[in-house]
Amino acid sequence: MENLKITFIGGGNMARSLIGGLVADGYDPALIRVADPDEQQRRFLQARFGIHALAANDEAVANADVVVLAVKPQVMKQVAMALAPRLAPSPPLVISIAAGIRETDLDRWLGEQVPLVRAMPNTPAMVQSGATALHANARVSDAQREAAEFVMRAVGLTVWLQDEALMDAVTALSGSGPAYIFLVMEALEAAGRELGLDPETARLLTLQTTFGAAKMALETAEDSATLRRRVTSPGGTTERAIAVLEEGGLAELFQRALKAAHDRAEELARLLGEK
Repeated sequence: MENLKITFIGGGNMARSLIGGLVADGYDPALIRVADPDEQQRRFLQARFGIHALAANDEAVANADVVVLAVKPQVMKQVAMALAPRLAPSPPLVISIAAGIRETDLDRWLGEQVPLVRAMPNTPAMVQSGATALHANARVSDAQREAAEFVMRAVGLTVWLQDEALMDAVTALSGSGPAYIFLVMEALEAAGRELGLDPETARLLTLQTTFGAAKMALETAEDSATLRRRVTSPGGTTERAIAVLEEGGLAELFQRALKAAHDRAEELARLLGEK
């Protein structure tokens, strides 16, 4: 993987995170290009990472092995259709990280000869702690699958999906998931303040507790239910608190929330594909 020529179309937050992760892992910045219309952004990326930054998309993709489409979903059609003639002679692997843009629409805009991987990262990718789901079309070779995983692993964990339709479930769970966790953290802080803790103490305890719980879960093979039971002593304080949350229908509330996010993801994909 060390000789792949990687081009990013768009130099926003997620592209910066991926570039930063690759460079931090020792990848040669001379093999990375980024195209962005903003001159200030290009100067920043070039100075920060030592990569090549260009204004023109078609120039940036010349001789690329991997092209990462990191533009906003609303402009993806325009960008993809403009790139299609340049990619056609010898199509590189194309990775789309645009939320909600389906492979059928990308095929229509890029041309149906392109090996394509659709990726759904989440915002913790910006601190190299992301979770990314990947789906490859039938034209992606084994080597290209490895290349896609290599690029996206620069910002965290990756998982492959056999069915692209499951991307909407991924959007609902891990794509939107950080916001759910932040909401829970917000509620914990507020409750701590109500019990008399000063704001900074409530904040720090919430942050470390959330981090510690996630770290425990990551470092064991036990599932979440088992971990919860292990820290819930019979007749103790945690058991009393859990009973209140269960009586309030917490599990059902999360099921409804994720279903709403899933349905909205399907709706947005249809709308973006029609534009």
